[in-house]
Amino acid sequence: MMWLINLVRNRIRLVKINPHQPKILPAFLIPNSSFLIPNSTLRALLTIILISTAYSGFSQFNPQSKTIAERFFPEPELTIKTPAFQKKEGFTKYEEMMTWLNQTIQPHGETVSLSFIGESQKGKKIPLLILTRKNNQPKIRVWMQGGLHGDEPAGTEAMLHLIDQLLNNPEYATILNEIELALVPMANIDGYEKLQREAANGMDLNRDQTRLKAQESIALKTAFSRFQPAVALDFHEYRPYRKHFTRMGKAGITSRYDAMFLYSGNLNVPQVLRDFTRNTFVKNAETVLDQNGMVHHDYITTQKYGGLVEFNLGSVHSRSSATNFALSNCVSTLLEIRGVGIDRMSFKRRVKSSFLIALSYLQTTIKEKDKLVSVLKESASSQQPVVVTSEKLKRKDSIRVIDLASETEMKMAFTFHDALQSKPVLQRNRPMAYLLQPDEKSAAYRLKVLGLVVDSLLEDKELEVESFEMGQPKEEEQKEEEEETEHSAAAALTRTVRRNFKKGTYVVYSNQPRFPLAAEVLEPENANGFVAMNVIKSKGNQEVPVYRYMGSERITK
Repeated sequence: MMWLINLVRNRIRLVKINPHQPKILPAFLIPNSSFLIPNSTLRALLTIILISTAYSGFSQFNPQSKTIAERFFPEPELTIKTPAFQKKEGFTKYEEMMTWLNQTIQPHGETVSLSFIGESQKGKKIPLLILTRKNNQPKIRVWMQGGLHGDEPAGTEAMLHLIDQLLNNPEYATILNEIELALVPMANIDGYEKLQREAANGMDLNRDQTRLKAQESIALKTAFSRFQPAVALDFHEYRPYRKHFTRMGKAGITSRYDAMFLYSGNLNVPQVLRDFTRNTFVKNAETVLDQNGMVHHDYITTQKYGGLVEFNLGSVHSRSSATNFALSNCVSTLLEIRGVGIDRMSFKRRVKSSFLIALSYLQTTIKEKDKLVSVLKESASSQQPVVVTSEKLKRKDSIRVIDLASETEMKMAFTFHDALQSKPVLQRNRPMAYLLQPDEKSAAYRLKVLGLVVDSLLEDKELEVESFEMGQPKEEEQKEEEEETEHSAAAALTRTVRRNFKKGTYVVYSNQPRFPLAAEVLEPENANGFVAMNVIKSKGNQEVPVYRYMGSERITK
């Protein structure tokens, strides 16, 4: 409720009728009106509004005026044939999507296939489409998904629009000659049906990329791992009017950006892959947005540090898709389109911006295919140390915002914590392999879902290894924004020991392309790892059942 209190405080102006009867004008409720509401009735009014909005399926007011939408985010002249644009309100429902998909792909049976990778928690089948033209040309694999957060509908609609354009628009006829595109248009079906962020069990599926607790997460990750894409995109929308924005400017501010790009700053993603993602794929997409009059930025979120509102830029967290995909050795980006909390306002523009970015990534994949193959090969062969923890660069910068009182654009300066310029704090030599005890079946299963090759000992062996003993969890500064919420991580002491390992001990070698994912989840101090998430349990100061084998020879046949 704090966002509502702050909204009221910052979006009303006092009007003195007489010394004994102050009245207020809630500008966010009645724009351009002189209707006065007595102070004594405000609480009742807000109660009625909250009840009505709850019944109508919306979780908060839309603070954006029609003037702001028309001035800064005008709808483009564009025909979109997807289900949501065949009706005046609401968004595409699951059954509408499935009917539309079957009708759209039916004439193109040689080019597109539809299958189902699993079910939602409420039993609805999750569709996966594969689009490519059958010929003798080598194909580069690209993965795209939308709707992982159910209250971010532009991603799903853009994926449907992309399907229509690739199949029916002659301008894009050659793209599928060189690309095999896997596409999941509605990843979180149950949440999407209710326009809520989380899945049916209340879980945020984009915080479940390493723990893999939800059945949707397992289905999506299994399909992703089997497909082995060279390029991966996850389409989201962001909330332009955040809770920390209510006290900024004259009466609150809102973001100016049509699109924000989230690509990984995680130091276990080799530098060559991080640079190629930013300087080629992201840069090309930004140029396309510029040409279409759309404003963009690297992804930022607000957070309080010592009581002051500051910004996080980028991310290093493997529990969400941008970094998780990158650690699997592919060009990875999560797109955040301006849209959460503004209903269907500027919806066509939001879909167009998503579509333009998707199209740009496909075209860049084709244009830079030789370089892409070379970069991924170099990245996969990296022998760099394992970075366990890192620190973001703290710097000053400004962002473009819209002042809600004057409805004008302005720049505001803030302190940034830049994940794209992180420095290692704790790193370790790269092991030959990680070893897990035979009873760590849950961890081994998740490693396989993540696409890692997991071997096992065929006989008992005595080996010299590095072991971990856990200390007490570190005291982390409280994080107020979900995007950067830290799990508790404990400090670990390593020592070299000799241990007897039984037949069936799991072995995860480091000479595989997705090894950085193993390092992320198996180093016990990592906030996104199996120890922090209780997939592998550590009891107090006891030895953790994860071991680093530093020998030079393989221990399995």
